[in-house]
Amino acid sequence: MTAKEDLSFDAVLRPHRSLPKSGFLILMGVLAVVSFFAGMMFLLQGAWPVMGFFGLEVALVYVAFRMNYRDGRLFEIVQLGPEELLVRRVDPNGRAASWTFQPNWLRVQMDNPPEHESQLVLTSHGRSLTIGAFLTPEERLEVALALRTALSRWKVSP
Repeated sequence: MTAKEDLSFDAVLRPHRSLPKSGFLILMGVLAVVSFFAGMMFLLQGAWPVMGFFGLEVALVYVAFRMNYRDGRLFEIVQLGPEELLVRRVDPNGRAASWTFQPNWLRVQMDNPPEHESQLVLTSHGRSLTIGAFLTPEERLEVALALRTALSRWKVSP
């Protein structure tokens, strides 16, 4: 593409993660300790199989969080340069895909006010691309408005 200073719009879209890694470690530690002591109480009363279920519960919570953090590595880059709009999506495995659009014919579609199902769609020459699907509806609307403003400025600039 072009140098950063030539960009009219440059955004990196990432999924939100509300629990930082340190919070995850604390949560897992507390869950493990509580599960261990609860399991020991059942073990001492002769219900030894319950101890395994408490361990399984901790393991499943750990796996679910790890999968969630892995999915959080997805990101999208949206850049409006002098000649094209570039969208680059990098999935959690590091595989990248890119799409380019000619800005003169580009339409940015988004419901206002946004609904939960609202999508941010870029359309041009019969092609369409949904971006920011992992964002909240309000964040998608914010990106759509900012991109529309940048496109309007791009179209009137020499």
